[in-house]
Amino acid sequence: MLLACIVFYSLALAALGIYTGRRVRGASDFYVAGRTLSAPLLFSTFLAANLGAGSTVGVAGFAYRDGLSAWWWVASAGIGSIVLGLFVGPRIYRLAARHNLYTVGDYLELRYGRAVRLAAASVLWLGSLSILAAQLIAIGFIFQVVLNIPPAWGAALGGAVVAAYFCAGGLTSTVRVNAVQLGVKAAGFGLAVPWALTNLAGWDEIRAAALSHPAVQAGSYLSWTGIGLEGVLGYAVVLIPSFIVSPGLLQKLYGARDETTIRRGVTGQGLVLLLYSVLPVLLGMIAFAQFPELENPEMALPVLLAKSFPLWLGGLMLAAIFSAEVSSADAVLFMLSTSVARDLVETLRKKPLGDRSLLRVTRAVALAGAAGGVGLAIWLQSILQALMVFYSLLVVMLFVPLLAGLYSSRPKAGAALASMAVSAPVTVVFYVATGGAGVGILNPAALGILVSGLVLVLFSIPAAGKTSV
Repeated sequence: MLLACIVFYSLALAALGIYTGRRVRGASDFYVAGRTLSAPLLFSTFLAANLGAGSTVGVAGFAYRDGLSAWWWVASAGIGSIVLGLFVGPRIYRLAARHNLYTVGDYLELRYGRAVRLAAASVLWLGSLSILAAQLIAIGFIFQVVLNIPPAWGAALGGAVVAAYFCAGGLTSTVRVNAVQLGVKAAGFGLAVPWALTNLAGWDEIRAAALSHPAVQAGSYLSWTGIGLEGVLGYAVVLIPSFIVSPGLLQKLYGARDETTIRRGVTGQGLVLLLYSVLPVLLGMIAFAQFPELENPEMALPVLLAKSFPLWLGGLMLAAIFSAEVSSADAVLFMLSTSVARDLVETLRKKPLGDRSLLRVTRAVALAGAAGGVGLAIWLQSILQALMVFYSLLVVMLFVPLLAGLYSSRPKAGAALASMAVSAPVTVVFYVATGGAGVGILNPAALGILVSGLVLVLFSIPAAGKTSV
């Protein structure tokens, strides 16, 4: 019964995407929705993209293991979104509208030149596959536990659905489908958390479970800062910048009507993320109170749905989580396909593809990317492992040159390339040398960003000049 409902829901999402995709007449409609998105549509497509595997199944798993302080994962995303909506977003949108930019690679070439664009695109597609796999892994977990079918089937269904509606119309289709998905998520989590607190485990029961478990320190488990300053900064350093410079989010932002739309839509969804962030945390802690001996914390939410929820609510939550993973997956597929098609294929051939050819290549890359994501999901098998590969690559390589280019005229192509070249190796060295612990309160990603910034400054000292933007 539940499987039939999910299959029907999947077909409905794909059909909606294909239907709205009929509006696509060229690359501008596919890539930036003709720059016509209103604040409500921008709000819903951003929020749908940001409520994915990490902020549902992943955070519930964090909370099962670490308690209330898992809140910082989604809260960091909310903080980054607010910074993007108020400061970075309007500034980069101004350039995108003025110069008809479609991708972050377009901006990097405009600001630094073709070499920087190619360097960023080359690493981006690898990271994008990792986060796409993370969304599909979460779908597989849910399908395995709730529906008792192999996780590969769930990953394949999720990949097929997102490929169908994204390939039909790109951003034009995605924003309409995301609005439906967001409504399902709101209904699912809005009903599930109050019901679970009332019928499964309230705060007193959660506290009692933490106090009675020999492997849990109740004081830390029930504290907002139980993971310590290093743990909080670890989330903040990786996730806040990720939600400021993520190419998938920036390219959605390019579709806005104007700067005011960005300030309202993107900032508003950042505030909602802060409010939402406690919901999956509570579900994870309720799962701990119900099933304190799970071997894999990432199974906390799937097991709770399968064993403790009534059929009607379990079905709604299954649809909500499926929506969460698929909506994040389409944002990643958008980033992957547009970057590869425009920033790699078109740039390397040194000649514009033309509108129709660009659309054909982008759709072909999207199909290949969806297939690759499914394969990687079956191989990696860990949501957090997949997410951290992407976020670390994204932050340490793009954060410094992207923001420096927006706010200073000093950095040139050489400085940006040097900054990107050292950032990833430095992060890996610190990770291996310290066993992932970092130095003091700085984790390996923070150290990579710090070194990246220092290198960019050093290479920019003799190059004060006028920006080309």
